[in-house]
Amino acid sequence: MSAFTIRDLLHDAADRLGEAGVEGGRLDARILLARAMKISREQLIVADRRPSAEEAAEFQAMIDRRAVREPLAYITGHKEFWSLDFQVGPGVLIPRPDTETLIEAALALFPDRMAPLTIADLGTGSGALLIAALKEFPEARGFGFERSPDALRYARSNLETHGLGSRAEILAADWSAAPEAGFDLILSNPPYIPASEIDALDPEVRLHEPRAALDGGADGLDSYRSLARILPRLLRPGGTALLELGQGQFAAAEPLFQDLQTHPPVPDLAGILRVLVLKRPK
Repeated sequence: MSAFTIRDLLHDAADRLGEAGVEGGRLDARILLARAMKISREQLIVADRRPSAEEAAEFQAMIDRRAVREPLAYITGHKEFWSLDFQVGPGVLIPRPDTETLIEAALALFPDRMAPLTIADLGTGSGALLIAALKEFPEARGFGFERSPDALRYARSNLETHGLGSRAEILAADWSAAPEAGFDLILSNPPYIPASEIDALDPEVRLHEPRAALDGGADGLDSYRSLARILPRLLRPGGTALLELGQGQFAAAEPLFQDLQTHPPVPDLAGILRVLVLKRPK
C-alpha cells in the first residue's frame, strides 16, 4: 500500500495543479485518482482503503502531465460529446460542447429521424459530429473526411466502438475530394481561429491540440473560403450544410457563400451565433 491516503494525495495534487494555473484542479485530481484506482468518483468518496503504491505512482504521473497543462481529456483518453463517449488523444481536436449546437440544428432541420440521409463530416477529427448524427438518424449513412493520420486513427476507432462501421466510412482525404452532389447533410467544425490569436489561447489548447485544427488563417476565414468553393457541388439539390462559427464571425463568413441560400444562424447556449446554415436550391 501507499504511504499516503486518498485525502493526502488529493490535497497535494490540488495544490500543485493550482500553482500550475489549472482551473478546477481539485476536480481534475479526483478524476485522475479515480482513474488510477479504477473506481468511479463516487466510489472514491467512500473508499476506505489506501491507494496501492502502483496506483499512487500512476496518479502522480498523470498529475505531472496535467501540471504542464496537458488537456485532461488527453490524459484520460476520453471525452463526452452528445452524451456519447469518444476516445481522444494527442493529435486530435477535443470535442467541445459548443459543437453540439450543430447536432441540435440538424435535428430541427430534419425532423424525420428515419430519413435515409447521406451525411458528410468535413474535417471529422475524432468523428464526434458524424457519429452523433448517425446515432440520431438510424437510417442514415455517413462519410468523414480527414487528412491527419492521428485524427484518422481516433475517428475510425470511435466509429467501430459505437457500432457504426457498417453505416459509415472515414476517408483519408481532404474535403475537396468529396463526391459531387453526394450529400443531404454536411457538417463541419473547420479551423476558424485567426492565426495571431492562437498564442493567446489557454496552454491546454495552444501547446497541445493540433494547430491545423485551429488555425483559420490571418482573419480566421480561410476554411470558409475553401468551403464556399466546394459546398455547392457537394450538396444535393435541397441539401443543407451546417458550419460551426467562431464568436463574431457570422457577418464576415455569410457573404462568402454566394452560390448557396443562407438561413438564420443558430445560437449556442451562450447566445453566440454558432452555426451557419446553408442550403443548395432545389
